[in-house]
Amino acid sequence: MATQTPLDDFKSVLSGTARALTGETELDVAWTADAPHVVGHTFKVSTPPRGLPAAQVAIARGQADAMALRLKHHNVAIHARHRPADAVAAAVFDAVEQARIAALGARRMEGLRANLTAEAEARLATDPISRATNAADVPLSTAVELLARHHLAGLVVPEGAAVGLAMVSDGIEAKAASDFEALAALVDDQRAFAEQATRMLEHLDLLSPDSPPEPSEADEDGEDQQEQPDENQQGEEEQSSGASQAEARMERQEGEAGEQQEGEVDVEGMDGDDEGEMGDMGDDAPMPVRPNRPNAEIPNFNYSAFTEKFDETIAATELCDAEELARLRGFLDQQLLPLQSAVTRLANRLQRRLMAQQNRAWDFDQEDGILDAARLARIVTNPTLSLSYKVERDTEFRDTVVTLLIDNSGSMRGRPISIAAISADILARTLERVGVKTEILGFTTKTWKGGQSREEWLAAGRPANPGRLNDIRHILYKQADEPWRRARNSLGLMMREGLLKENIDGEALIWAHNRLLARPEDRRILMVISDGSPVDDSTLSVNSGGYLDQHLRQVIHWIENKSPVELIAIGIGHDVTRWYSKAVTIMDAEQLGGAIIDQLAGLFDLER
Repeated sequence: MATQTPLDDFKSVLSGTARALTGETELDVAWTADAPHVVGHTFKVSTPPRGLPAAQVAIARGQADAMALRLKHHNVAIHARHRPADAVAAAVFDAVEQARIAALGARRMEGLRANLTAEAEARLATDPISRATNAADVPLSTAVELLARHHLAGLVVPEGAAVGLAMVSDGIEAKAASDFEALAALVDDQRAFAEQATRMLEHLDLLSPDSPPEPSEADEDGEDQQEQPDENQQGEEEQSSGASQAEARMERQEGEAGEQQEGEVDVEGMDGDDEGEMGDMGDDAPMPVRPNRPNAEIPNFNYSAFTEKFDETIAATELCDAEELARLRGFLDQQLLPLQSAVTRLANRLQRRLMAQQNRAWDFDQEDGILDAARLARIVTNPTLSLSYKVERDTEFRDTVVTLLIDNSGSMRGRPISIAAISADILARTLERVGVKTEILGFTTKTWKGGQSREEWLAAGRPANPGRLNDIRHILYKQADEPWRRARNSLGLMMREGLLKENIDGEALIWAHNRLLARPEDRRILMVISDGSPVDDSTLSVNSGGYLDQHLRQVIHWIENKSPVELIAIGIGHDVTRWYSKAVTIMDAEQLGGAIIDQLAGLFDLER
């Protein structure tokens, strides 16, 4: 029989506490290396070191307590009924509700107060508020949550977030000080609290008083039910109440902005969810420029991995619960607001470039074909002339799919990853409007410094030249056949700093390339968004110099010269032409309207 370790004993204590707080006898607690989340009846909390240092123990307790309090005191139907459709307003609304739940625990149990404070400190260490240099960098939802926690239960502001909060707190208090006081008196009544929170959003100029959220029938029917599903399910229900309305509002805004641009085409009428494929020419479509070989395989180039059993390909929704994704998406939307006009201009320009190549063209004065009615007048005036026919020309605009492969490494932290996420969002929406399917992928590693792969290598006696020595993580943000609106929240995951670790570009390129080869479209385009060369300390410390860089160059050369996949790259703040022959560099997302439009549209030109 295996001996219980202190870590096992600690997990048993956490499980027992969670059951006592919620009254749910089936609850359990387990460890995870990712962000805390709920899976079924299991709370996944951060794994503390084996020595169980007090600070890490408090964080794990706080994470488990926060999940238990939410399960006990949060009614999904009430929240969904009052949650606004606007993404930014919804993120603030979610944050205030989270503060209410924390206040219920902190007011009644002093031990929970300390644990929740430790959990907040750990969570906000990776929030943009902790590295903000000006008020524009501070997420409004985070600031409001911290102020609400203080007003509702006297919870202290984490030291790392204090500077960022000070930049915006006066402005928020000036508009909503009385609202915080009113909320403090309504903590025990979620319905009344939600109504007051909605009024606070109006005072913060996030909602218009004459545009309240419209509840669905399901919300009305389920409001009085106290049944509490697991946290992932909660997030999905809350998200569904607002996402479609938020998307519709954004689409209307973009369409109106587009109409104001002189000579711009109206893209509003094009539904991104349409499953039909523009440019589908059937069996008569011409062959691609290069042979379309679905079974083409990239050689290994004397590159290998010590072990692949710890690698994973995982959807963004599995790395973060739906409610947290919605909050992160709200933060991304805040950064997109100044770029709405750029989004519309980009959509219009790219649409004109691509749609122009799909226009029907005719050859006239043919011996047979379709009778040319426009030339019948010539026969009336001169009966000796023969009838004139016209024949439609074959168009070479082929059915197309584009994959956006995004570097999710630590070097992309801060503004670069924001630009990458914004770029992916803009390009995905634009391409979907013109009938080009788009897949969005990300690549990083599961841990720093090698993870389980390195541990296995050490246990094997440190054999020489082990090859790649880290656990890779490939992320599915959006699949090609998935409409943008369903995947929009997943892109918010890139805003979670804990995601960004190390990057092994060569294998990521092969993975994205092979996914493209399995697609049925005639043209396949792979667009890499990165900031430079591959870096993985664990691999580079035990292999020859340039091991990862050489592999990346070999993979790129093979794809560019022998694969039916067409490859281009976007360098975020760095020149990537050292690796890619087709590449552009941008310093900000606003440059997409110039550099990227020409590169991307140029791929569809018939003469290249």
